[in-house]
Amino acid sequence: AAPAGAVAFGVKHTEGVSVDVLLRGRAEPEAVSGTSTRWPLDEGTVLRFSMSRASSEVNDNKVTVSFYAEGGKPINQAGVFLTGVGISLDVDADRDGVVEKNSPNKASWAWGPKGHGAILLVSCDKDFP
Repeated sequence: AAPAGAVAFGVKHTEGVSVDVLLRGRAEPEAVSGTSTRWPLDEGTVLRFSMSRASSEVNDNKVTVSFYAEGGKPINQAGVFLTGVGISLDVDADRDGVVEKNSPNKASWAWGPKGHGAILLVSCDKDFP
């Protein structure tokens, strides 16, 4: 997807994004920090990015890749906006009718009318032979 004539690239990203560059022939990825590092645009180079927390609004994070010609002349940029989605299994762990995100009873289970913990119904039948 690099423009014609590009020989190197650089990456910038917002604070909520982690970016690694995996160069062909190297076992360990290089973490992209706030510095203006440039990498050779070689076949097999992989740019990997992730988010470790949920976004506060849609498209609140961004990764920008800048492409450079021989001699360091900027050619073009490509960018992607990211939205981190938080997923959590929340349950009525104390069985009081209220689903709580941080219930202390989520990690354990006790039997009986004064018990706590999630009650799961699992389908173990063979739907597709």
